[in-house]
Amino acid sequence: MQYRGSCHCGKVAYEVEGEIQETYSCNCSLCSRRGSLLWFAPREKFSLLRGEADLTTYTFNKNVIQHQFCKHCGIQSFALGQDPRGNKMAAINLRCLEGFEVDKVPVKHIDGRAF
Repeated sequence: MQYRGSCHCGKVAYEVEGEIQETYSCNCSLCSRRGSLLWFAPREKFSLLRGEADLTTYTFNKNVIQHQFCKHCGIQSFALGQDPRGNKMAAINLRCLEGFEVDKVPVKHIDGRAF
């Protein structure tokens, strides 16, 4: 299935393809404050439609995930990084997808504080 997502002001928009069967709630210092629900898609299934110049990047801890924020509204609708096996991934904030009902997807809790 193809999904479209964006930041709050709409300057950053993207498409991502895949089947969303569950979402992840992470308790790391960033995710617990942000409150996003994440879904991981292969990087080649993610396409930024607009807003590359409107993004700013934040990294912390091991600096392996590039958290992408809109410079204008401050929303992080996605992040880029690698899974533990080295595969390039896009971490999608499901709360930023158009028309997607996050309450219909089971939530798996991740102990990000342990990483």
